Amino acid sequence: MTTLFQALYTLSFTATDRVKALKDEEKGASAVEYALLVGILAIVVVAAIYVFGTKLTTLFNGITLSTKAP
Repeated sequence: MTTLFQALYTLSFTATDRVKALKDEEKGASAVEYALLVGILAIVVVAAIYVFGTKLTTLFNGITLSTKAP
């Protein structure tokens, strides 16, 4: 599990450096920059679900809706 976090940490720095380099070259955001941001967000969401998956399942299974009117 530590290797996963190390990989994500390294990826975040690499992506940040590339986005900064693109930002310095041009004004405005390009489709490549948006694609990098979406990719990073997708990786973070998947990692969070992987790490907290059982806790999320327990949380959502514990939610019940009352059918009785107060």
